[in-house]
Amino acid sequence: MQIAFSPCPNDTFIFYHLLQKSNDFSPFSVESALEDVESLNQKARTSFFPFTKLSFAAYFVVSNSYVLLNSGAALGRGCGPLIVKKKGNPKNLQSDSTVLIPGTLTTANLLLSLFRNSNEPVLPVRYEQIIPSLLAGRADFGVLIHEERFTYESLGLEKIVDLGEFWETETGYPIPLGAIVGKRSLPLSELQGMEDSIRKSLELAYKTSNNNSKMWDYIRQHSQNKSDAVIRSHIELYVNDFSLDLGQEGREAILALRERALRAGFPIESTSEMPLFLTKSA
Repeated sequence: MQIAFSPCPNDTFIFYHLLQKSNDFSPFSVESALEDVESLNQKARTSFFPFTKLSFAAYFVVSNSYVLLNSGAALGRGCGPLIVKKKGNPKNLQSDSTVLIPGTLTTANLLLSLFRNSNEPVLPVRYEQIIPSLLAGRADFGVLIHEERFTYESLGLEKIVDLGEFWETETGYPIPLGAIVGKRSLPLSELQGMEDSIRKSLELAYKTSNNNSKMWDYIRQHSQNKSDAVIRSHIELYVNDFSLDLGQEGREAILALRERALRAGFPIESTSEMPLFLTKSA
């Protein structure tokens, strides 16, 4: 069974033990595909992977084909995308300016649209290209995700808006960022088996995190930033109780994000009444 996720530390931390052939908790052998989250978002349009990480904004587009698993998600407080600019840049975000986003189907782009209350033009690039482009003066503003939120200030950028704070102030909910989904066409036993396996993999990661050098080598190998301090900060920020199980609050937050996206005219193609979350009747 194949599962696709990003090379970011929160994902590699969650899935490391699931990928080990020696694990005794998964009902099937699992192979991984690691790609940038926007690449995964776009591939989900054609149901490319049986299980995959997606931005929640992308999940709302493909929820006819995929169902959301209750384990493995990135959802929390104080972890939203940041709008930044180069220090000294006098431009105003609401003026005629170039805004870089890490993909059209990312939750970062959805939150930007909600914040600006418009679908003004943006320029999608791979997330690791945003900071170099801002520093080189090729764009005015950028929306940062992943490890970059820990390093932008030291590189000469400044924060304009924390889109997570915006969301939490507006709604009171934690911000749903990334989802783990499985094809609706898969047997229920496989969907539930993967959900349980992801949760057990994460529980084992927590249990062994102090003495598992091979796991940390794997995480560091795939991380864009190789600093152990940045990697651990990233995991602490994006991996939490919601990653083990969305829970009632997490599900309410996801429904609230979808409702606001629809109301704002964000290009959500799937408006199916099919349940968004994996249940015994999925």
